[in-house]
Amino acid sequence: MSIILGILEEGLIYAILALGVYITYSILDFPDLSVDSTFPLGAAVTAALLVAGVPAPAALLLSFCSGVLAGITTGLIHVKLKVVDLLSGIIVMTGLYSINLQIAGGANLAFFGSSTIFENSLTAPLWASPAGDFTIVIISLIAVLAVKFLLDAYLKTRSGYLLRAAGDNDTLVTSLAKDKGTVKIIGLALANGLVALAGSIYCQKQGFFEISTGTGSMVIGLASVIIGTKLFRRVSFMKTTTAVIIGSILYKACIAAAMAVGIFPTSYMKFLTAALFLIILVFSNQNRKKGVA
Repeated sequence: MSIILGILEEGLIYAILALGVYITYSILDFPDLSVDSTFPLGAAVTAALLVAGVPAPAALLLSFCSGVLAGITTGLIHVKLKVVDLLSGIIVMTGLYSINLQIAGGANLAFFGSSTIFENSLTAPLWASPAGDFTIVIISLIAVLAVKFLLDAYLKTRSGYLLRAAGDNDTLVTSLAKDKGTVKIIGLALANGLVALAGSIYCQKQGFFEISTGTGSMVIGLASVIIGTKLFRRVSFMKTTTAVIIGSILYKACIAAAMAVGIFPTSYMKFLTAALFLIILVFSNQNRKKGVA
């Protein structure tokens, strides 16, 4: 049961990160490596705010805003300074590492005892109930569903359609008298805002900030997106955002299963993450070739 709870807790939290990566990878076709630093950025901002006595919901909002600013920065470097998309993300990722350290005041920052979205006066009865063990899962599920429905609603707006067009056919965006660069910046801002929000929720679950938290976030997000979109591509009634969320949970389940077997020690977590991602990419490419043939 503890393993299942761990899979659901982390799978749902990382699903929000995966939705952000879905925007950059699937919609914008933009390899945004800054994700590895915007995830801990949200965690650093949250930890610093909670230590300062700021309410947890406000910390969530401000963490989202910090991610938005990071995404805008990546977009401006790419669009205005004409830097290649991959390098734009690397530049922001590198710069944010130092900024995260400054925000948190060090590589680690604990806030045990502070009120979080998981532990507060409102959730106290839930913790005391028979379903107390599922408290984190329930709250995380509410958060990810809220993000999913808001993102689905946004993608149906005019701005959302322009965002899709910018990734598929940016000439169409220009023909509509819209600046494709501005559309990309908006997409990157939204994506990194969601990633930072995921970092904030994860940090509140853990009870502390750690600078290496975001290492491998991009791989986790991409793997979740690829698993979800490929596995459920023939299920017409399922929205892509739903598939991405399920993909995140399945990805965490695969990692947990590999660790539960006991063949690999905990120190091999990143190796397993990379290996599983490689396997997913290989199968994905093979299926794509078969489809073309």
